[in-house]
Amino acid sequence: MNPIYERSRLVGVRPARSADVDVIRAIRNHAIEHSTALWTQTPQSPAEGAAWLAVHLERGSAFVAEVEGDVVGFAVYGPWRDLDGYRHTVEDSVYVREDRHGLGVGSALLAALIASAREAGHHVVIAGIEAENTASIRLHERFGFHHVGTVPEVGTKFGRWLDLTIMRLALS
Repeated sequence: MNPIYERSRLVGVRPARSADVDVIRAIRNHAIEHSTALWTQTPQSPAEGAAWLAVHLERGSAFVAEVEGDVVGFAVYGPWRDLDGYRHTVEDSVYVREDRHGLGVGSALLAALIASAREAGHHVVIAGIEAENTASIRLHERFGFHHVGTVPEVGTKFGRWLDLTIMRLALS
């Protein structure tokens, strides 16, 4: 994967490893506790985090971004739906450590994720994004994702209803 620069620091993206589980879980749990990116309020336990990552490692669909050897974000893709008819469609997730937002880390991760999904022979990548998360929507637009719809009030968190924006990128 091609590294990019994050304010003069090189950002490298590599496949995730099982040893990354604690930092990935910390980034994920921070998103759970402080944002509407993940629609749950229950942090992942160490065992849940390890099991979740193991599935992605087996599939080869997990990546981390590093700056000077420090993991600052992760991205995964997985099946969009479990039924066989959806087997060529995956859904992406990109998370960047809070102190690294807006510095190109998400772009590096999403580029790697798209390349991997394309190489794996997938046909479409879906992004399900909380409708007020304009940074994530803009990120996906920069990579060619198109808005295909917004479903109002399909989730709830922090005492309010959340709308889900669905975006799509054709890989072939």
